Amino acid sequence: MLIFYFSGTGNSKYIAQLFAQNMNCACCSIEQHAQFDMLIKSAETIAFCYPVYFSRVPRIMREFVQKYMSSFENKKLIIFCTQHMFSGDGARAFYALFPKNYLRVIYAEHFFMPSNVTPVTTDDKKIKSYIKKAAPKMQKVCDNIKSGRSYKRGFNIASRALGLIQAPLLAPAERKACRDIKITHDCTLCGICVSSCPMQNLKIESGAVAHKNNCTVCYRCINKCPQKAINFFSARIKKQYYFKEELK
Repeated sequence: MLIFYFSGTGNSKYIAQLFAQNMNCACCSIEQHAQFDMLIKSAETIAFCYPVYFSRVPRIMREFVQKYMSSFENKKLIIFCTQHMFSGDGARAFYALFPKNYLRVIYAEHFFMPSNVTPVTTDDKKIKSYIKKAAPKMQKVCDNIKSGRSYKRGFNIASRALGLIQAPLLAPAERKACRDIKITHDCTLCGICVSSCPMQNLKIESGAVAHKNNCTVCYRCINKCPQKAINFFSARIKKQYYFKEELK
């Protein structure tokens, strides 16, 4: 068994590490340089953890699955997604990336975690509450898996209906984010956003940070920017979006 994860600001990494500790298995970021084909083929059961956006899997994770699709056939699958609000079928959305009956889902669960961008959870007590609740919930999940109990969050009809309402919102948001990354004159060209971008979307050229229209909307650059100089969608930088350190 092993778990792969993508984490924009630390939430999904935290959940993936909790799972790995409880199950005593390897924990790998899809951003690592690794022989993923070999890792996937060597495991009987593979878990995935990712942040869900509008009931849809982030593009970087979708591309990872597509690249290594042939290695996943007939595997047992465990799915975790992190969300700030209700995603509906956030976990099922990952299963839908594969052909029908390509693999078997044995467990799927959603974890509520701090928002990675909105000012809703600026309260430290609320943030700590999300994190505190995650550990015992993961312990229960792992106990269920070890005892052979199966649960599939997001696979029922109501969840699917909510997902169908939300999922169409992400595609235009992804396209708009690629076009409309805003970087103000507050930028000091420190390069943190460039080095931390999982898509290698940002670069410094001609004395400014430019983008390559290759954004996965993970908000890592916004969370890491020490000058609060980056925003998507709106020309006005919203300082309240910068409210927390990345989860370790």
